[in-house]
Amino acid sequence: MSDRFRLTLAQLNPTVGDIAGNAEKAHDAWRQGREAGADLVALTEMFITGYNAQDLVMKPVFHNAAIAAIEALAARCAEGPALAIGGPWVEGGKLYNAYHICRGGKVTSRVLKHNLPNETVFDEVRVFDAGPLGGPVGFQDTRIGFPVCEDSWHPEVSETLAETGTEFLLVPNGSPYYRNKLDTRMNHMVQRVVETDLPLIYLNMVGGQDDQVFDGASFGLNPGGELAFIMPPFDEAIRHVDMIRGPEGWRLEPGEKAPQPDAWEQDYRVMVESLRDYFRKTGFSKALLGLSGGVDSALVAAVAADALGPENVRCVMLPSEYTSEHSLEDAEAVAKALGCRYDYVPISGPRAAVTEALAPLFEGTEPDVTEENVQSRLRGLLLMALSNKFGEMLLTTGNKSEVAVGYATIYGDMSGGYNPLKDLYKTRVFETCRWRNANHRPDWMAAPAGEVIPTRVIDKPPTAELREDQKDSDSLPPYEVLDAILEGLVDNEASVDDLVAAGFERNVVKKVEHLIYISEYKRFQSAPGARLSNRAFWLDRRYPIVNRWRDGDWES
Repeated sequence: MSDRFRLTLAQLNPTVGDIAGNAEKAHDAWRQGREAGADLVALTEMFITGYNAQDLVMKPVFHNAAIAAIEALAARCAEGPALAIGGPWVEGGKLYNAYHICRGGKVTSRVLKHNLPNETVFDEVRVFDAGPLGGPVGFQDTRIGFPVCEDSWHPEVSETLAETGTEFLLVPNGSPYYRNKLDTRMNHMVQRVVETDLPLIYLNMVGGQDDQVFDGASFGLNPGGELAFIMPPFDEAIRHVDMIRGPEGWRLEPGEKAPQPDAWEQDYRVMVESLRDYFRKTGFSKALLGLSGGVDSALVAAVAADALGPENVRCVMLPSEYTSEHSLEDAEAVAKALGCRYDYVPISGPRAAVTEALAPLFEGTEPDVTEENVQSRLRGLLLMALSNKFGEMLLTTGNKSEVAVGYATIYGDMSGGYNPLKDLYKTRVFETCRWRNANHRPDWMAAPAGEVIPTRVIDKPPTAELREDQKDSDSLPPYEVLDAILEGLVDNEASVDDLVAAGFERNVVKKVEHLIYISEYKRFQSAPGARLSNRAFWLDRRYPIVNRWRDGDWES
């Protein structure tokens, strides 16, 4: 009877749809495991297809290609350790989220995911069929249980595995980030360990996919919930882990416990990684944005420069007669501090031409928000022209507060392909700028250290500068009030009465509620952006565009 079992854990970054590329990454991990004397090399949930593949995985030609790729990979890995890899499986006309165990050149076992998440960003009930509760898989003289991702969040799967002879648990995951997600994962996994009295290894993927970032931080727990090791967050890593069998069964040997950053650093890292992977996986390498001299565009410029390198970021100032000297100075200062290209394209000429063209039709009307929005739309047009000409993806710069209440111009400043700030409230924008000025991580930040966003940019009153002496506070409550109300209405699904009871004025809450609902059509057309919370706009929160409901405006 062997008293040691070596696992190679592959915390890697697959690309959705790149079946051949993902298979190569898996084979390279297996090769490293073989060289390290591993008994089993483990990859993450749905690794062969990338995750989350959404409806793509239901396409027969796609899931058949993925299944064939796993079978071919098994043949390549015949001489050496077993390989465990996530991918689809079809049986009896049903499609499953499966974990494939490959040994001796063949797929010898498949574990079918039982609990299918159907909330927040997940629609697995739509995509997959639920597998049965199963037992462990035998390896040499030990038995391993594989609760696939969501299965580990529900006690019945691990309890069934324990009751049928499992000696330790290995959980393959595609678990995306939201703020404080690691604490949530850890709490659930400690519960499984306490319930089963078995060691548990939680293996998570890394990398960005659309709005989501998978943050790694794979870990191992011994009975009692003691942390044996934890891998770095966000980074690809291969870790060889040893299980030792003693009188009380298998135990994980203690290993390195990688530092886990605080929520401010993790949020910023997610914005950087999501942008970097979105560009890499869509084939872009260069970005541009309109740099207004305000705090939002300054933070987007910093994120882009850290993600892509300053030499790959173009900042464009597009001033009108309402643009202050401070804004001109501040925009140039941000670009210079980051080391990005800075271009200056006044919109006065195009605006005069549009005004002249519309004059016969607008005759007899008073100037209003229409004329303000013409400025924003001209900026969007000019920026998209630069994007088309030079192959640079345009970034939008609206924060979650603005996205929530529609304080943005559709086909204007909403133009663009990605929005790093889409899930970051304005009050957190200010603090994130201060965090970036005070912190630099050269291993994943490509822009310079130091005060890359001047203090004056952070401290000055926010303004769109679309009319004389305009301030955001002319149209919106102060951001500390607005964000608190939005957090209640959007993130916590609180009622108007709940917020009034918390001390907010009813008329202010009702105004914000109204703005949220009437802005749904804008969000439907908005660029994707980094998901930082579990109530991000898009898959986490899905509301109808046409919606007459208003809290309190009904009779029983």
